[in-house]
Amino acid sequence: MKVKLELYGASRDLSEKNFIEFNLDKKSSIKDLKKEILNYVDNNFKGNDNFKKIIESSSFCSEDNNIISDNYLINKDQKIGIIPPIGGG
Repeated sequence: MKVKLELYGASRDLSEKNFIEFNLDKKSSIKDLKKEILNYVDNNFKGNDNFKKIIESSSFCSEDNNIISDNYLINKDQKIGIIPPIGGG
């Protein structure tokens, strides 16, 4: 499946575009997506700890703008938003 990760706030530093696309196995979870994003940071930013902290502390939202948990199953091609904390909180 193709997931288009829409970048907001501090996560926009992860790409020159406002999104990153990932290919995931069917029925992957947000937890699986986070692992893919962390691998992306390792490969493209030499494991930048600040970027990793942003990913770990961020919330994620579905296409219909609902906040979703790490257990949320992604079962089709879709857009997922990553929403980092604002002001360090």
